[in-house]
Amino acid sequence: MLSSGWLFLIIAGILEISWAIGLKYSEGLTKLKPTIFTVIAMILSFVFLAKAVEKMPVGTAYAIWTGIGAVGTAILGMILFKEPATAIRMVCMLLIVAGIVGLKFSS
Repeated sequence: MLSSGWLFLIIAGILEISWAIGLKYSEGLTKLKPTIFTVIAMILSFVFLAKAVEKMPVGTAYAIWTGIGAVGTAILGMILFKEPATAIRMVCMLLIVAGIVGLKFSS
């Protein structure tokens, strides 16, 4: 079972993906509703990351938070915005996931 630190971290990572995608929809923060969504998601992502680092090492939490955000945003970019899904991108994302799993088991 996941500890509360890991749960907070997963929520923070999902919110990071949300705000990164929100940036695209906000068109450079020029569209009001997507901009409001993006800013709220950013704030909540940092709040949940802060909660996570109360319960786990900051280096581990930060690395995993950015990894979740990077991989999740890349995948959604491919799905939502037809960004390239090349073999090298997939391999690189798998390496990030491997790092996240390694950090999970080493902490």
